[in-house]
Amino acid sequence: MWRMSIQDTYVVDVIGIDAPNGITCLGISDHLEWDQEEQVHLELLQSKINTYLVYLESGQVYENNPNTRDCKFVIEIYSKYDLSPRVLDFFKEARAIVRGAGFELTYKVPASGDTSQAHDTH
Repeated sequence: MWRMSIQDTYVVDVIGIDAPNGITCLGISDHLEWDQEEQVHLELLQSKINTYLVYLESGQVYENNPNTRDCKFVIEIYSKYDLSPRVLDFFKEARAIVRGAGFELTYKVPASGDTSQAHDTH
């Protein structure tokens, strides 16, 4: 069975290719709440982002998806729950690192608990 999860830290969850616009989005599916286990959750997210960076920097993305060769890459975190202030600080630091590597990092959270529409909060 195939599944997407932040807990599968060595797996790229999903790749969406918008070839006409030259954008490839690599999605991280995050269904976990930001609660008393926030530190563990942050470590999972950090590991997942690192996996995505290795996937991009190694060129493996081109081997698996040759039509991404001329694309801009965006790592997008799809979080089920709003990010806490501490997590937002982490996100800002992580975004700077990802941008330094030549990619973009964004996140989306469903609006008002409605999972059918996400609002961009970066």
